[in-house]
Amino acid sequence: MNDSEDPNDEVQYHLEVGPADLADAVLLPGNPERVDKVTALWDDHEEKAYHREYRTATGSYDGTPISVTSTGIGSPSAAIAVEELARAGADTFIRVGSCGAIQPEMEVGDLVITSGAVRQEGTSKEYVREDYPAVSDHEVVSALVAAAERLGYDYHVGLTMSADSFYAGQGRPGFEGFRAAGSDSLVEELREANVKNIEMEAAALLTIANVYGLRAGAVCSVYANRVTGEFRTEGESRAAETASLAVHLLAKMDEVKREAGVDRWHAGLSLD
Repeated sequence: MNDSEDPNDEVQYHLEVGPADLADAVLLPGNPERVDKVTALWDDHEEKAYHREYRTATGSYDGTPISVTSTGIGSPSAAIAVEELARAGADTFIRVGSCGAIQPEMEVGDLVITSGAVRQEGTSKEYVREDYPAVSDHEVVSALVAAAERLGYDYHVGLTMSADSFYAGQGRPGFEGFRAAGSDSLVEELREANVKNIEMEAAALLTIANVYGLRAGAVCSVYANRVTGEFRTEGESRAAETASLAVHLLAKMDEVKREAGVDRWHAGLSLD
């Protein structure tokens, strides 16, 4: 057990992991129980740490090293995970979560691959000015799209809104019917602006990753459609499988880049 709060210590204070415990790429579900559902898709795995909401396992998927760390609910705890995972050597992060869709054509069980995020959470504002964009790494988006296509899963690519509150901040009534200012029109305004979904972590993850020069993206399963009123806990394993395959494809993309002598993936390259 490491009792130091020094962020430069090898074993991280909240996650209780060090460089030897992690692959370069880490999947980030919220719920610690979801770690088992992620690792069930892998070739093999070993749990490395479980402290507070942070549960970490490392293994391989189709021969590619991969890790998973749960982040709990919301951007503040997700930011701690990214900070400490980066300090321990990880450089690629994919959020694997659930969300509410706000476009009527989106079905429960579909996947949403985030290209960028509306920063309606407060954590990213602690890092950088409010007009700084929260955007996914284009290689991560490309790998997630390729994975979803290979797996045959229905998916959507677009903007996500990240909130700090599950109830008032997402336009839901609070205790005893409380309605936050603007909540009645929130979902409709976002829908008209072509935002695809609402969740609670992507904007902070993408902002922090860009500030630090790391690769990040997000894929979420649609559990509810806020326009049609449909709700089911469906598609969780699809997001996990898509993200796991995306990590494998990113590793192949990195290998092709090295062979071609280029720094960034582009349309002229091929995975075969």
